[in-house]
Amino acid sequence: MLLANPQSQLKSASSAHAEAALRILKRLLQGFVGCATLRLWNDRLHSLGTGVPAFTLVLRDPMLLRKLITTRSPVLLADAYFRGQIDVEGDLYSALALKGHFEGLSLPWRDKLSMLLDAWRLPKRSYSRPKLADSTLARIAQHFDHRHSRKSDRAAIAFHYDVSNDFYALWLDTERVYSCAYFETAQDSLDQAQRNKLDHICHKLRLQANDRLLDIGCGWGALVCWAAKHYGVRAHGITLSQQQLDYARQRIAAEGLEDKVTVELRDYRDLEGVGVYDKVSSVGMFEHVGLANLPAYLATVQRVLRPGGLFLNHGITHDEEGWNQTVATEFINRYVFPDGEFDCVSNIQLGMERAGFEIQDVEALRRHYALTLRHWVQRLEDNREAALREVDEPTYRVWRLYMAACALEFEAGGTGIYQILASRRGAEAPLPLTRKELYS
Repeated sequence: MLLANPQSQLKSASSAHAEAALRILKRLLQGFVGCATLRLWNDRLHSLGTGVPAFTLVLRDPMLLRKLITTRSPVLLADAYFRGQIDVEGDLYSALALKGHFEGLSLPWRDKLSMLLDAWRLPKRSYSRPKLADSTLARIAQHFDHRHSRKSDRAAIAFHYDVSNDFYALWLDTERVYSCAYFETAQDSLDQAQRNKLDHICHKLRLQANDRLLDIGCGWGALVCWAAKHYGVRAHGITLSQQQLDYARQRIAAEGLEDKVTVELRDYRDLEGVGVYDKVSSVGMFEHVGLANLPAYLATVQRVLRPGGLFLNHGITHDEEGWNQTVATEFINRYVFPDGEFDCVSNIQLGMERAGFEIQDVEALRRHYALTLRHWVQRLEDNREAALREVDEPTYRVWRLYMAACALEFEAGGTGIYQILASRRGAEAPLPLTRKELYS
């Protein structure tokens, strides 16, 4: 009796596994609009669409296919990418079209049954996952319940911002502005566009020498330092991030601004005094407040702003009311912004009016943020090796995917961003009759 060659048996089994995996993938990706290459764990290739592939989707863990048959959420694909179970080579923006495909995918039960039978034929491959201790993927086990207590808000801010100051420096501009830039032309560099934005905010607030400026959520100190150096104001910034605070204080000392600029670790709810500040800015912060807490946030600004003062509220919105459970909100709250919540711009303005503010000016910056995000993604990718010396691979992947997906969302119009300039109702604000001087 002749025994089969073990190597031949292994090769035959590997081929059968690959065929089963390809049948599953072809059914899951049927109707996908695009051109791509699939590469399996054994380097077996398959082409999708016609023309030059925009990207290669690499499947490293065949067991992922079992989950995709029953749970086709794009969040599962994102999680698999962070863990290295799948990879994307080539154009990440094109690969993100998979999100819409899987959201709209509907499978008859016969197809599901057929794929499940194929899935049970797949090898229980021993996949070497990245170590998750102290990584973003380990930290997502933290519980955030949207109640926005002082303790939970500090934890949420730390989750997002206390990653590594040097990591952020690799892809932000030289001023370290972590919010939408302001492009006078699409050819502006990121550094120039962020300087444009700082000046644009200062002009809108009509900053003058010796004005008292409060910046809520001051980040690494870009705006407070810029306003003090170029407009002569006395600026105070507050943040909940210890790493941002440490850097901002070092920067203030290095630039000799101790007599003009102060920063502290403080929750906006703990701000003291009445009519303390001539101008208040909040740039990329109110998204962290929570929709239920917006009245308290706005009431605090109303209290600390003097009569005749100006308040600039700059932040992200989306195209529907409230913060409902969707693929996008689940992804953002799990991996990027725990407890972050957006609303439509009309509701934000209504909240400001109910808090006693008069809206003076509203400017949409959606296209500017799309450009900003594409700059950030490119700079992060260009500095991948340096980034991996600051953070682990899953954290790098979270940021790369998140910012690329956001760029597409801003370009499509599902997400917006607005600067809203307001004053206390009943007190005449020092504003000219037109916007002309903003652009002079």
